[in-house]
Amino acid sequence: MTEIPPVLLDEQLCFSIYSASKKFNHFYQSALAPFGLTYPQYIALLALWEDAPLTVHQLGDRLELDSGTLTPLLKRLEKQGWVTRVRSRTDERQVLIHLTAMATTKRDEVYQRIGQCQSLLGMSDQEIQTLMTDLITVKSQLDHVSEQRAIEKKVNAQN
Repeated sequence: MTEIPPVLLDEQLCFSIYSASKKFNHFYQSALAPFGLTYPQYIALLALWEDAPLTVHQLGDRLELDSGTLTPLLKRLEKQGWVTRVRSRTDERQVLIHLTAMATTKRDEVYQRIGQCQSLLGMSDQEIQTLMTDLITVKSQLDHVSEQRAIEKKVNAQN
């Protein structure tokens, strides 16, 4: 019987990504505190600043969040005055998310604050772009593996 060599915690790609993600969330939590925003709220606003209005479904797809996570987040953003939620006139099943005047006014202030945070990393634009490209590759590969497993599961269920 062959012994499988252990893969140590500090050698795990998943742990490095997990640990970095936790540190980013903490870092952004303090950066966004003056605006009363959480990181998930911030990324929702980023998507809306790019393409508002969006339906809840479109925003969920863009952020890779399900409606159970997204709906309470949007309710809090609405309560804080960042967004409004309006039923579509053409399809009442859809809810459109609009930015408020406050969200539009504060956008550059939020961008400036986050931009300062990124400069604290001490990485060049090229280093950041390379890291982002690598992470997109990892995400894409994981999506492919998930798709393959779903296909295998479906085939096995039919047999």
